[in-house]
Amino acid sequence: MDVLNVSAYLFTALPDREELRPRLRDRAVAAGLKGTILLAEEGINLFLAGDPTAVRDFLAELRADPRMAALTAKESWSQDQPFGKMIVKVKPEIIRMDCPTIRPAEVRAPAVDPQTLRRWLDQGHDDDGRRVTLLDTRNAFEVDYGTFASAQDWRLSRFTEFPEAARRHAAELAETTVVSFCTGGIRCEKAALYLREHGVDAYQLEGGILGYFEHVGGTHWNGECFVFDEREALAPDLTARR
Repeated sequence: MDVLNVSAYLFTALPDREELRPRLRDRAVAAGLKGTILLAEEGINLFLAGDPTAVRDFLAELRADPRMAALTAKESWSQDQPFGKMIVKVKPEIIRMDCPTIRPAEVRAPAVDPQTLRRWLDQGHDDDGRRVTLLDTRNAFEVDYGTFASAQDWRLSRFTEFPEAARRHAAELAETTVVSFCTGGIRCEKAALYLREHGVDAYQLEGGILGYFEHVGGTHWNGECFVFDEREALAPDLTARR
């Protein structure tokens, strides 16, 4: 297992994203990396794989920009390169929600770390004795690969459907502590902000499912976690299906 795979995102204002795009692509290609980098006014989202030193050096260069100093990456390993090429795109959002009032670069929803979530699930309630509702914010086909036991699954076909689904299911979330989760954290961060904006006591799972796997393993999880590359899915020990 000598190919390092990383996923990372950060909500941070990038008004110069058009200028960043060719510079980042040239650096990544020169380093022999493959994957996808998305840039938007609201931040950066990336999936990269390659030689471990090259990947970590590239991330260090990104963090040298003060706007990206807080960028953290989830790591996993594979025998082969799971991406076919290196793509850098500029998008309206790094994860499309179509809700302009949700701006994580300006305010962040409170987060629950993996160890705390496991403790809450072990004891059956949060530290205030409230019932915990796990909310899967991923698309339905991703959920079918695996999810947390008893998690709510709204059968979304795309993330832009989340706001309407949240309005339909608002009554189910009342009087509970909601923890939204997704693969790496980006969707559940926006989801938690949306829910809080609409009166729900919502938190995001810090680091998403991959962060949970890294720090806790598969406790309370059933199945695998779908990933958007040729590995297809990861087990709780972060080994690839392919």
